[in-house]
Amino acid sequence: MLYLVISVLCSLAVSVLLKLARTNNIDIRQAIGVNYLVAVGVTAYFFPPNVAAWSVYLPKAWLVGLLGVLLPSVFVLMGQAVAQAGIVKSDAAQRLSLFLPIVAALTLFGEQLTEGRALGLALAFTALVCLLWKNNDAGGRGKGKKQKAAGTPWQQAGLLLGVWAGYGVIDILFKQLAKSGGTFGSQLLLVFALSGVLMFGYLFYQGGKWRAANVLAGVLLGLLNFANIFFYIKAHQAFSANPTVVFAGMNMGVITGGTLIGAWLFKEKISAVNWAGVAVALCALVCLFYWPLLKAWVGMA
Repeated sequence: MLYLVISVLCSLAVSVLLKLARTNNIDIRQAIGVNYLVAVGVTAYFFPPNVAAWSVYLPKAWLVGLLGVLLPSVFVLMGQAVAQAGIVKSDAAQRLSLFLPIVAALTLFGEQLTEGRALGLALAFTALVCLLWKNNDAGGRGKGKKQKAAGTPWQQAGLLLGVWAGYGVIDILFKQLAKSGGTFGSQLLLVFALSGVLMFGYLFYQGGKWRAANVLAGVLLGLLNFANIFFYIKAHQAFSANPTVVFAGMNMGVITGGTLIGAWLFKEKISAVNWAGVAVALCALVCLFYWPLLKAWVGMA
């Protein structure tokens, strides 16, 4: 469970960094590009690639290619979705992508749906709805302006569907990458390298002036992003027979922690429904991780 906790903490740190970047005129696109360069360097340091054994990586070439393309593509897609459909709908689409890896765990990965996991998943989706619930006066109080969506209904639907599918497929692919065993570090290096090439191609196509602040933000982002993905994969390896625990645990941990950080650090308005979502999410995590102990305790009570 320690791997999952570290991954959640790193993911929350990434979210805080991106939120601070938006309020400090940091070009997030440039920071993301630098992030991949740093991730390549850190991965190569901890997992030096064995060039002589390149044939070992061929069976997973399709996986590396898909992740390398999807990581930067979904980032760009998320940015467009926020601009066209608004941040609330885009965030909801990202979080609801949990549905896809859960279905994959029960079909492609052959996980058995025990009573504890079934209850935990039901509570997790209930918590997700509560945590994503927004009051009419919630959010954006400081600026006094309500964000307006710019896209047509069809454009918004297409972008939100892309965000939902993209994040869900990425989670599934990381589970597959975890099956690479001892070679997953080298596979991850190739993923970051391909993502970096594509992201910098996009940046050069878009143009724009580079700033030192963007680069520094990218360095920090790269370190956190590497740790987030590395420990997420390690969590999948530790719970190889129970991928739903990792999928749901990661999602609930990030969104619950994000809600608490938003209320404490950024003074965001949290409704009673949101706080109820935090409580339900904690119950979901208990059911997912400690159901046998909980059942035994209830039986003795």
